[in-house]
Amino acid sequence: MRSGDELVVHRLDRLGRSTRDVLNLIHELDGKGASLRVLEPEITTAGDMGRMVITVLGMVADMELKFIRDRQRAGIKAARSRGVYKGRQKRVDDAAIRSLVSQGISKAQVARDLGVSRMTVYRALESNHRDTDSLPE
Repeated sequence: MRSGDELVVHRLDRLGRSTRDVLNLIHELDGKGASLRVLEPEITTAGDMGRMVITVLGMVADMELKFIRDRQRAGIKAARSRGVYKGRQKRVDDAAIRSLVSQGISKAQVARDLGVSRMTVYRALESNHRDTDSLPE
């Protein structure tokens, strides 16, 4: 962007993920002599008042995003407590992985045979190790 150019965005929330992102971009545009125009609501950084309004709107948008994330976390927590939010089902049983490895098949080959990543194999073996460590003596 050059001096006199204008960056046009439909809404302020499309400009950045946080108030800081938006303000940094506005500062960068200002340094290049360019301005920002937001179409909804109609605002421009061409004047001091416009810069102030965009700063406030950016803060409001940031707060709204935080509220949405908080509500999402609360909803997930409530769903987990009801046993509804469990995540994806395992593709392969850990016992099957342990059985193949105990037969002397390499971990990489077990992963290829079962169609999973090597990390999945290592996690299955690690979960077995953790399970046996926690057994009472």
